[in-house]
Amino acid sequence: MTILRDFQQGDTMQVNALALDAFEQFKDVYLDWPAFQAKIGNMSALADVGEIIVAEVGGQIVGAVAYIGPSAPKANFFRPEWPIMRMLVVAPNSRGLGIGRALAEECIHRAQRDGASVFALHTSKLMEVAMPMYQRMGFSWVSHTPEIHGVEYSVYVKELNG
Repeated sequence: MTILRDFQQGDTMQVNALALDAFEQFKDVYLDWPAFQAKIGNMSALADVGEIIVAEVGGQIVGAVAYIGPSAPKANFFRPEWPIMRMLVVAPNSRGLGIGRALAEECIHRAQRDGASVFALHTSKLMEVAMPMYQRMGFSWVSHTPEIHGVEYSVYVKELNG
């Protein structure tokens, strides 16, 4: 059974290691993998600007995502009032179990809690599992963003109903 809960400081090492493990499959795609790796390997730092949600199975963290609320600091390609989701990661051996979707839905619930009418994220077509999931969840393309180490990214939004 998957349990979603808020990040705690004691989760720092597990969350950072999970992010690295989740992105490892893309190491040959990003032009500067060491620089990108340093950034994703510090996923826990997102707790300074938002709420990290972790997914646990059997006491082990198998997924995580950062929810950044309306008006919190975020990249300028997002509108300031949009809450956003950052770095949705799922352990490779736990994929296909609905963990990513559960984490994304929890972010949407938090956006609704915060009174948002739009929820946003940025991702790449490189994310061959996440992209179709986001589309099934009702996210639609808005704009391109600057590349990240040679990989194209775009902003996607979902309209929220109260």
